[in-house]
Amino acid sequence: MSTPTATAIDALGSPVPVLSFSPVVLSVPGRPVDLQVRVSAPATGTGLPVILLSHGHGPSYHLSSLNGYAPLADFWAAHGFVVVQPTHLTSRTLSHLVADAPGAPDFWRSRAEDMIHILDRLDLLERTVPQLAGRIDPAKVAVAGHSLGGFTAALLLGAGLADPDTGSVVHLVEPRIKAGVLLAAPGRGGDVLNGPMAEQWPIIGAVDFSTMTAPALVVAGDKDDSRHFTDMGPAWHADPYTLAPGPKTLLTLFGAEHGLGGIAGYDAAETTDENPGRVAALARLAAAYLDTQLHPGAPTWPHACEALATDPDPVGRVESK
Repeated sequence: MSTPTATAIDALGSPVPVLSFSPVVLSVPGRPVDLQVRVSAPATGTGLPVILLSHGHGPSYHLSSLNGYAPLADFWAAHGFVVVQPTHLTSRTLSHLVADAPGAPDFWRSRAEDMIHILDRLDLLERTVPQLAGRIDPAKVAVAGHSLGGFTAALLLGAGLADPDTGSVVHLVEPRIKAGVLLAAPGRGGDVLNGPMAEQWPIIGAVDFSTMTAPALVVAGDKDDSRHFTDMGPAWHADPYTLAPGPKTLLTLFGAEHGLGGIAGYDAAETTDENPGRVAALARLAAAYLDTQLHPGAPTWPHACEALATDPDPVGRVESK
């Protein structure tokens, strides 16, 4: 696998030092514990766009919290984004505190509401994090999420959900979020949700992507075969692209499994397809996509796609609708 071309690198600019501050503690009425977030930001620049990064639900203790996903958060912050990472109630770091709390164990509504609370308090985050005051552009907000975090991102981007407790369709779309990146997100329900974990996590199959109208980059590994949920194969993770209306873009990563090369953390033993080159390419492509979405007319994403298309050993392929 080759490294990103000069064209793709130049489009994003040179990396700058990153400031990372945690925990920032937000008190949320009715939440069983305070909402703790990490904020990572470039040391320079103003009018900075924001990426809300939702963690997944993997086997590690700390990666599913504000302490995970450093390979993405560090890169995005170094290239001009303010990255905000909450510790959702699904985090293993909170299991002993919230096991019996309403909404357990999936906390699907709380996870989405965490992001809304963060947006409501962006001014507080700016004042709390040293050297960040006055540097955020609150009109330029995106969401990214891996695995269960991709599920959360889909809800915020407009996907509906049939509440298993009431049967009614719930919409948690957040209009302040302009675009998203779904990383190895779950796919459809119905008959294909037939793996052994389906009964434990019925909420996974309750999502309706037909109302997810916001722009999104869906990232799927062509070796991500989640047999614990479905026998549909890797195509299941492309469902947020396949079943949602445009504008959507699908990035299929060659050889990638559920960890997409190791995005959840540096040197994570649970990564079944460790590939630092793939992680670097994914971080760059996602940043390029969001840069163009949040700065309409910016050539960053077209340049990145051109570099991918002309690479003799590409990391993946892109299609759009």
